[in-house]
Amino acid sequence: MGLTLPAALVAQWGSTPAGRAWLSQLPDLVDRASARWGLEPGEPYASGNVGLALRVQGAGDRPLVLKLNFPEPESEREADALAWWDGLGAVRLVAHDRGDRALLLERCEPGTTLQATHAEDAAFVVSAEVMRALQRPAPVDHGFRTLADAAAQWAVTVPERWERLGRPFERGLVDAACDAYRDLGADQRSADAVVLHGDLHGCNILDAGSGRWLAIDPKPLVGEPAFDACAVVRERLEDLLAAPDPAARARRRLDLVADLTGLDAERIRQWNVAHTLAWAFEGDRVLPAMVAGARAFAHA
Repeated sequence: MGLTLPAALVAQWGSTPAGRAWLSQLPDLVDRASARWGLEPGEPYASGNVGLALRVQGAGDRPLVLKLNFPEPESEREADALAWWDGLGAVRLVAHDRGDRALLLERCEPGTTLQATHAEDAAFVVSAEVMRALQRPAPVDHGFRTLADAAAQWAVTVPERWERLGRPFERGLVDAACDAYRDLGADQRSADAVVLHGDLHGCNILDAGSGRWLAIDPKPLVGEPAFDACAVVRERLEDLLAAPDPAARARRRLDLVADLTGLDAERIRQWNVAHTLAWAFEGDRVLPAMVAGARAFAHA
């Protein structure tokens, strides 16, 4: 088939040999999935920049989505998380092929993002509802990466990258993040553990019609629910940073989301500093907006 890749996807993966190799394989991967599941491929979603999401028709003209993920650790267990939620709070998984990182999903229509349709406070209400729907206790032999393990890794990699890149921002932020990695990471009780989405911002929550909202693109972990509030309160980061007092705006968001979810605002705050700073490094550069976001929550 003739396949035109979204520009954002090419920009994301086209700068490394591994990324370019994967991009070149995508037409064959689409053909294999189409043959495997009897699909008629359509157009890709232009917004995809991490994985390729393609409109397809299944048997009986059933509207579906074929998603192909770049082989990286964060998306490795996406299919398992979607299978565990089984359509409750997230798009339903129809089939998947682990070797090709191919997922066949029910199509979410109209599919408009929460960020595009709702103002800040209203979006938090919907996000909190989706969070609650996803908060199913993790299965005993789940095989997902744990939040405790992720925190332990970040406790090593964040200071290392900060040093290697010439200490590009204040040490206090690194210390605050490492305190959270150590204290909260070690305080993960199995009785509280759920399968976390890991990236629950407004562009990963879609309108499924009839008042239903469903999450997409999980980066699953198993740990405490407060961690999933990180992406929720960090939503529309540019608006937060443009506020006259970003820390006060962050504080308001924390209090609102804590009230909506029943979670502890201080744990959400600490996890947000920790998670935002962990994602503030991209290759050999620092993302200034993420650093500023971590700073706002550190002082909230």
